[in-house]
Amino acid sequence: MVRGKVQLKKIEDTTSRQVAFSKRRSGLLKKAYELSVLCDAEVAVIVFSQNGRLYEFSSSDMTKILERYREYTKDVPGSKFGDDYIQQLKLDSVSMTKKIELLEHSKRKLLGQSVSSCSFDELKGIEEQLRTSLQRVRQRKTQLYTEQIDRLRSQVT
Repeated sequence: MVRGKVQLKKIEDTTSRQVAFSKRRSGLLKKAYELSVLCDAEVAVIVFSQNGRLYEFSSSDMTKILERYREYTKDVPGSKFGDDYIQQLKLDSVSMTKKIELLEHSKRKLLGQSVSSCSFDELKGIEEQLRTSLQRVRQRKTQLYTEQIDRLRSQVT
């Protein structure tokens, strides 16, 4: 007899959900036991039910396995559990915030806002940037006009 594929979605009926949880929990714990015996692996499984009840299996001392897990995740680069990873994320966040502030300040200057605090040399630099940008915009505009004229000429002929 072939079993059909089970659609994975929450079971709405509470009784059916509890029965499925109980059967699947038993199956999961049985598989964990089989894995530990057949492959001589250290296995730990922790399951909390919807009601908050704890079910667990460990092939050896659970606290030793959990401590080993903590040590492993602490040393793994990029681990989401390590303090170093969290500290790096905080530093990156501060750095990005500073970059965003600098870019916004630069943008305001280019838009003509916040220029009252600029020195003469800064204003000359901004003017040169604007001149270069205007030149690029005009070149692109000319290119588009030329392409459009060529297209229109090819349609007429």
